[in-house]
Amino acid sequence: MLTHCIPTHNRLLDALSTIEFDRLLPNLELIRLNVSDSIYESGIKQEFVYFPTTAVITLLYMMEDGELAEVAAIGNEGIVGISVFMGGHPTQNCAVVQRAGYAYRLRGRFLKAEFDRAGMVLRLLLRYTQALITQMSQTAICHQHHSVEQQLCRWLLQNVDRSTSFSLPMTQQMIANSLGLRRERITQAASQLQQHHMIKYSRGHIDISDRAGLEKKVCECYWVIRQEFDQIIPQAPSAVENSTSDATSK
Repeated sequence: MLTHCIPTHNRLLDALSTIEFDRLLPNLELIRLNVSDSIYESGIKQEFVYFPTTAVITLLYMMEDGELAEVAAIGNEGIVGISVFMGGHPTQNCAVVQRAGYAYRLRGRFLKAEFDRAGMVLRLLLRYTQALITQMSQTAICHQHHSVEQQLCRWLLQNVDRSTSFSLPMTQQMIANSLGLRRERITQAASQLQQHHMIKYSRGHIDISDRAGLEKKVCECYWVIRQEFDQIIPQAPSAVENSTSDATSK
């Protein structure tokens, strides 16, 4: 196991009691995920769930014209594959890796068995599902009512929250795809943020220079979503502030 990538780097796994964590631990498999890897396809029953640690996975909905729209993104705060414990039926979404990294994979039957004990795992996963629904609905509101600059600030802050640094390996085209906007609009908004020294953009990377500035510009959607998740699993301290310390295993 990689010493810098342990199960408790996923905030949901870290929130479990020692007893429940220890029951799942023998069946957790660390895997490397690459950009654009398909986690599951629309209409196919999910066999595994995924607990990202450094990877970010996006949930996409395919429209009738073949275009894909992002409905949510999941990093170290969550789990991919909620249909496993929410009835087990195939979903209309697909899941694709947005940012390369690591995740822990678990066969759905092991999580479902723990869920059916009706203990802490059930309560935690149901509260997480509520938070995920909040993210989906608030993101839809954001697209409709807030400026491109505000949407970009929200997207950047959410991804920094899931990251181990203030440098995001992400192109403007990937951001445009995630937000469902034309690249030119993202370029314009990013240029404004760069002029105010909040970000520094180089090909394939965006460095966050002034997080406080982004927080002042971002719309309320970021705070609504963050508060919802923090009520379930407290936000980990900034990775930059804690770069010399690893999370401790249970």
